[in-house]
Amino acid sequence: MDESWKSDLECWLTPFLGALRHKVRARMCPAYVAGLIGAGDRKSIQPMAARDGDVGYDQLHHFIASGTWDAAPLEKALLTEADRMVGGAEAWLIIDDTALPKKGERSVGVAPQYASALGKNANCQTLVSLTLASGEVPVMVGLRLFLPESWTSDPSRLSRAGVPEDFGGYRTKPEIALAEIDRVLAAGVRFGCVLADAGYGLSASFRQGLSERGLVWAVGIPFKQKVYQASVTMIFPVAGRGRPRKRHVPDTASVSAQAMLEQAPWRMLSWRRGTKGRLKARFAARRVRVADGPPQRIGAMGAQHLPGEEVWLVGEHRSNGDRKYYLSNLPADTSLTRLAGAIKARWICEQAHQQLKEELGLDHFEGRSWTGLHRHALMTMIAYAFLQSRRLNQAKREKKNPRSATTANPANDPGSHHHQAQTAASNAMSALSMLAHS
Repeated sequence: MDESWKSDLECWLTPFLGALRHKVRARMCPAYVAGLIGAGDRKSIQPMAARDGDVGYDQLHHFIASGTWDAAPLEKALLTEADRMVGGAEAWLIIDDTALPKKGERSVGVAPQYASALGKNANCQTLVSLTLASGEVPVMVGLRLFLPESWTSDPSRLSRAGVPEDFGGYRTKPEIALAEIDRVLAAGVRFGCVLADAGYGLSASFRQGLSERGLVWAVGIPFKQKVYQASVTMIFPVAGRGRPRKRHVPDTASVSAQAMLEQAPWRMLSWRRGTKGRLKARFAARRVRVADGPPQRIGAMGAQHLPGEEVWLVGEHRSNGDRKYYLSNLPADTSLTRLAGAIKARWICEQAHQQLKEELGLDHFEGRSWTGLHRHALMTMIAYAFLQSRRLNQAKREKKNPRSATTANPANDPGSHHHQAQTAASNAMSALSMLAHS
């Protein structure tokens, strides 16, 4: 195995080690990250320590599970490095979650819940994730555990797992995501648009929270999400009898997102090249106002949500028959092609989840504590960022030496920024596998 990556890692980790401010921890951190990257299928503490030889199991275990040190400076260093690598006005901040299947009931946050990786309910832990991505190059910058009510309603269980008081109350996944976004913003990370699937987009408070922070966003929604025509007007209804009405009501009724787009013109669009050719689907979009304002009784219709923010409603008809719907507050003059590109850019975070698990052992942690799980997750994100940094540096070297790649086709020109990003993404799994299994 080419050992040059280990010396590169020591140098790359300099700002992280400086944040630790402790000689022993500054030795444990590189050992742990190298253990995640290096040879071996199992990335839990005992086999990593056995493979290293220079660092004992007790030392690594103490560093991750019980040592007294603050992870916040390392998390900030990771955000700084991610912003340097892929941050900017064209970057995406992608919100999602990933499940870690787990046996038993003692590991922090474990409970029967939906596991996206399995496509069904399972006994697992769920981590809310934040990924900063540019083009097709992702860097994971946040993983925070979601605690089900079966945990937050049991103080003894929280105490046994070492859950900090600040995190012991019940918070929905969208609430956790907004708190993590605030942390990213406070660190000065640059991005142009927040993306999320319908698990987050169905939350009116999440969408409104993004807008209140002045962020541009594009999120999935259920087909039954109610919307109004953009031209909806608030009027005083005429009272047939009784006292005059005191509150405005919309002059048209809200309808489902699906119904709103039924008569819209649909266009076939392609957003990127996949392994089997161009990825295509039919798209349509209309300006609407979301029915997520304050609830109010409207005649025989009962309580209805009043019109909220004016946004884009986007529909997608996939070739397999699936239909998906999205909302976005991108500007009113945004093209349909741009809207489609934004909502389809979210896929890259799923690739990052897969690599963190399959190659860097995100789901291999065998401890039960809050602190241990989050420190392990942080180390996997640092390892992943290091590998992405190496790929980007390699792309820069190829740009300086165009003879090393085929240039007959402009699409394959290594001097093309798009090709560099696409190559880094398409080779991500193989590059990780080479490091992990050489």
